Order: sequence, then C-alpha cells, then structure tokens
Amino acid sequence: MISEPLKNIFYLSLLFLICAWTFANRKQELSGPDQDWPVYGGNQAGNRYSSLTQINKENVKNLKLAWTYDTGENSNADERGMDMQCQPIIIDGILYGTTPKLKVFAIEAATGKELWKFDPFEGKRPRFHPVRGVVYWADGNDKRILYTAGSSLFAINANTGKRVESFGKNGEVDFHEGLGDKETYGYDLNNFNIRNTTPGVIYKNLLITGSSVSEGGDALPGHIRAFDVRTGKLAWIFRTIPLPGEYGYETWSEDSYKKLGGANCWAGMVLDEKRGTVFLGTGSPSVDFYGGARKGANLFANCVIALNAETGKRKWHFQTVHHDLWDRDIPCPPNLITVKHHGKRIDAIAQATKDGYIFVFDRDTGKPLFPVKEVAAPVANALPGENPWPTQPVPSRPAPFANQQLTEADITTRTPEAHAYVLDRYTNSRKGPKNELPSLEGGLLYGIGGGAEWGGTAADPNGIMYVNGNNMLWWLKMRDSREKNNGQTLSKGAVLFNTNCTACHATTTGNATASAGPQAYPVLKDIGKRLSREQIAAILETGRGRMPSFQHIAKDDRNAIIDFLLNMESKPAANDVHSQTPEIAAQKSADFPYAPPFVNNGNVQFRDQDNYPAIKPPWGTLNAVDLNTGEYLWKVTLGEYPELTGKGIPPTGTENHGGPIVTAGGLLFIAATYDEKLRAFDTRTGKVVWEYKLPAGGFATPATYMVNGKQYIVIAAGGTRYGLKSGGSYVAFALP
Repeated sequence: MISEPLKNIFYLSLLFLICAWTFANRKQELSGPDQDWPVYGGNQAGNRYSSLTQINKENVKNLKLAWTYDTGENSNADERGMDMQCQPIIIDGILYGTTPKLKVFAIEAATGKELWKFDPFEGKRPRFHPVRGVVYWADGNDKRILYTAGSSLFAINANTGKRVESFGKNGEVDFHEGLGDKETYGYDLNNFNIRNTTPGVIYKNLLITGSSVSEGGDALPGHIRAFDVRTGKLAWIFRTIPLPGEYGYETWSEDSYKKLGGANCWAGMVLDEKRGTVFLGTGSPSVDFYGGARKGANLFANCVIALNAETGKRKWHFQTVHHDLWDRDIPCPPNLITVKHHGKRIDAIAQATKDGYIFVFDRDTGKPLFPVKEVAAPVANALPGENPWPTQPVPSRPAPFANQQLTEADITTRTPEAHAYVLDRYTNSRKGPKNELPSLEGGLLYGIGGGAEWGGTAADPNGIMYVNGNNMLWWLKMRDSREKNNGQTLSKGAVLFNTNCTACHATTTGNATASAGPQAYPVLKDIGKRLSREQIAAILETGRGRMPSFQHIAKDDRNAIIDFLLNMESKPAANDVHSQTPEIAAQKSADFPYAPPFVNNGNVQFRDQDNYPAIKPPWGTLNAVDLNTGEYLWKVTLGEYPELTGKGIPPTGTENHGGPIVTAGGLLFIAATYDEKLRAFDTRTGKVVWEYKLPAGGFATPATYMVNGKQYIVIAAGGTRYGLKSGGSYVAFALP
C-alpha cells in the first residue's frame, strides 16, 4: 500500500507534467514548430514564402539583432570587392552559406557559432565570382552540400565539412563535363570559362543545374545538365543551343553553335516534384548586342522552359525576347503559384523579366493565362549584317512594373544643371521605342539591368506576387571592332580586349555619356591611376565581384590586355585584325572564339554629373501584384539617398539588387538598396514598419526560419557595389 505522502508526491508530479506539457504545446501554438529554410528560394517552388507568424506586423518594431557571424573576409583593402550574394539555407538548426572567397561554412542557426568551413581553393589558384547559395541532399546520415566554385562542382559532407570522396574525383567534378567535345564543336570547350552563380535543384538523386558563362566572343554554350548526386556522373543534358537535327536548330544561322554560346540559365530554377518538372529561364545568346552570326529567333535563348526532371526532355517553352539584341536575360528564377483564373484554380508559373514584364503561364501547357501580343519592333537602321526580329511579345496583364519608353518628360529635374546635362545627351542620342536597335551613333534605353534582377520574386498562397524593380537608363554605343588606331592595325591587347572584355567594360566615358561615378561594370578609362599593374593582373587571374577569373587566358595574353589598358603597347598584333595569339590559336577553331565585327562600349549606366540617375524618380520600386486578376495592389519606392531626403526631397528609391521574402505574419523583408538598410513592409499596404542599417549593403535575399521556438530573419551583408564599403558578415534578427 502506498503511503499518503507518496501519493501526494505522485499527484503533484503528475500535475507538474500536465502543466509542463500544456505550456509547451501552448508555446508551440503561439510560435509554431521549428521550421527550416531548406533550399534557395525557401521551397522548391521558389516562393520565398514562410508560414511563420511569430514575427508579425504588431511586434516587428521590437525586432533586435540576435547574432552576427563574421566570415573574416572582405575586411582589409586587399580583399575588398569580393561579392557576397548568398541566401543561406537552414536545416535542422544548422545554417549553411558561402563567404566572399567562396568558402562554404556551417554554423549554429540559433547562435552563429561556426561548426566547420571548407575552402575549395586550398592549394590552388582561386577563381572568384558571385555564389548565391548551396544545395542540400540527404539519405539517412549521408548528408551533402553541393555547390560550384570556379569551374568545379563540389560535394561536401554536411556533418564534417570534408569532401565526399566517392563523388567525382575526391569530391570534385569538372563543371565542363557534358558540354560537348572538340569533334562536335571544333574547339576544346575545357579551355574556356564556366562557373555557376545560382544553385540548382535536387530531384530524387539528381542535381539539375544551369551555369554562368561569358557574354563575349568566348562564351560557352549554356546547356542545362543533371548530375548524379551520389557519383557526380552526368545523367542528362538539354542543349539550349541546338545541334543539327535537334528541335530549334533552324532558328539559328547554320552552324551557329560552333561559334556562339550563352542561352544559359544563370539565375536559378524551380521544381514541381509532383509533376516531375523543372522550370527555368535562360539568358541571351552571345554576343549581347550584335546578332549578325545568329539570324533567326534563337531558341532556346531568352526562354521560360519546362523540362522533364528525370530525363531532361522538353515539355514546353515560351520565348520572352526573340533574337535578343539588348542583353535581356531572364534574370531570376520562375515562381510556381496557384491562382484563380476564370473561376478555376490553376497551377501556374510566373516569370518576371529585365524589361519589367510578368508572364503568367499554365504550368502544364505553357499557355499564357493573360493574352500575349506580338508587337511590332524596330528593324530599320540596323548594324550591317544584322537581321532584327520584327516583333516582340508583350503580355496584356499585368502592366509593366518598370519604365518602358524614354521621353523628354522623363529627364531629371533634380537641379537645372542636371537637367541641362542630361538633355544634351538625350538630344544627341537615339531614343524612343524600348527596343531601339544598337547603333554606332549611340542610344539611351531601359532594360539592360532590370526591371527585375537576380534576387527573385516572392509570392503568398493567395496568388499575390511581390517584385522589386529598377528604373535605370543605360547608354549603349557600338563601335567597329575592326577599326584601326591612328592608322595602325589594332594591337594584340586591343584584339583580346574586344574578344573578352567589351561585353561589360568600357575604356572611355565618351562625351558626356556617363558620370565619372561608380558603375555596375567599372569604366576602365585611366584605370592605371586607380590600380597598379600587379593589382590588375591579380583581378584578371582570380576575378572579383561580378567579374569572373580569366585564368583560361594565357598569362602572356593577360599581360597584353594590361598593356592595352595602361597604354603601354608599341606593336600592332598583325595585319589581320582577327589575328590571335599563339595560345588562343592553339585553342580556337576557324570560328571560335567568335570575333564580332561590332562590339559595345561596355555596360554603361547613364547618370547625371553628380552621379544620380538621369531620369525622374522613382529609381527603385517594390510592387505587389494580384496574379489572379493581373492588377496591382500597391507600388512604393524602395530605398533612398539620405542626402537627398535630408534636403526635403521625397524618397526617390534606389537601384536594388537582392530580393524579398514574405511571411504569414503579414510582412515582407528586403534589403537590396544602396542605403544599406534591411526593411520590413506591411504586405497589405506597402508601408515600412521596421528598418535596420546593416554593417554593409545587403545585396542578397534574406531567409527566415525557426529554431527552438524562436523565429529569425538572416541576411548576408556583403556590400561592395557602386563604391560602397565591403562586408563579410551574416546578421540575424529575432524578437527579445
């Protein structure tokens, strides 16, 4: 028989357990269970959406810094300029991300305490470029992180940070694998640059991935590939530039595939596991602004594509730009949503574009949910040898979220001096239709750099899409790449520069064409006053920021480019303007690297003499679009220039890179702006309800997750753009 005191202890213990259980479950009801952010974009659909509600509109004002993880990089002058655009993933309380120097790390997601770090370039020459995330795969205790650094695809043990030796060769696969052979293309593809900036997706035991390639004459083809996660072996390939006999080959000039590349998925992809379909968007074909060697529509460049994830076979495609002459890559992953259309619930896919459109398709058929019209586009006064496409597709809904056509009324009135400065260039340039053709005279146009950008779009379960946009004006002036310099044949360095560098970089600002302020792609005029020969050589070798490594170019040839930039050349290359150095001659076929007869002046943004955008605000926007109806719910400016706001000028918005996330707590979080702030917006009204000045610009997309009953918001603060300070930390926020 149990004594009375023991009974009392028993009942008290039972009561305590019941209370503890009730409290724990009540806490879980209030805060929700732990929740991961397991893939780039938050989920396989790429919605950048979280059902977490612990942080909400009522309490977000109390959000505080929870922890900071310092990668230890971008902290001194020798390192600054390395880009950090990673959206980390969070799985089982561990956060995985990348550093400015492309190392992968694992930290405790609740504290920021480092668990391990992997260096892909240990004992090797590094090759730096943006990396926006990593991929996770697990089978029992076999847990792997997969990502690309330089031209290598790595598999890392997620528990230890060590290479998975059974994958490829000691955990590494050459990322050229499967692109093609010399017999097919006429040149050795392994000698040219390829990398990946945005992670792929996992379908069963396959890693499906795109790539990032050059946009100049040495661009490799941007084929989509799948690798076996366990072994690293190539599983399938979808050729975005078709070979003879393949569907779409007739949309190019004969044998275009032997000289041209691009049409690559650099912005990421999404997956419908139930349908076994991977969806992606592709970029422009090379070279960006001249298509004389690729007459036709050029499938599958500038396309939204649905592929069978098991086999890589095409299900459907839709081309958003025919015969692209404006570098209008599809700049971000599609977004898989469900909308109500004509009274029915339809699984759809929405794609935002650089020129500010949102295309919405039926996920199964690729049929647009809102009518798309083929609108007449300019064809007259094209460059010699060019054959512009006579129409371009325009969706009837939603209306564009970015500027479409430049008029004199759009010119800045910030100051009389700025107006006069911009008006002079406007008066002496081609302008007008959005698809004004590239010219030797030079023209002003929108859309080279967003509209939408690589940060992506967010969407909630109700079919509301959120997209940040840019209204920036660009100055595009073509030149004859065969022109002589003071009556002499072009030098070796000039030939190499035209082939490898002009797609991004200008060597002069021209006559009032752009301010001397920072550019997305730096103008290289007087570069010797800013960088030493050794510093230029180091950047060419390793890459920095957006610029990839050029180790695939022989050292003597890199030196020739430096001589050209520093005006130190004394001898022409040869009588033939297309002559190549011995190193390149050994690599190239009769057609590759392709030497276009016309090259652009680099990607030059047109700003006023004080380095502000040349048009009236807003320069950056955030938009909420109901894709059930195609109507906008709200549009607000995104970002500000504090010095202008201080003068009483309403917030103008700023150019923005990085994307939003949205939560069930009624909040949208986004950084992306050049005022270096992370903001929370009320998703119902578009009103800012919280903001925080980051230690460096947050040109990455945030993530949110819950560990031990606490919700966190985290973002990489890497800085570096447009002359802003560099950074190398991840910062996380939570309620007290």
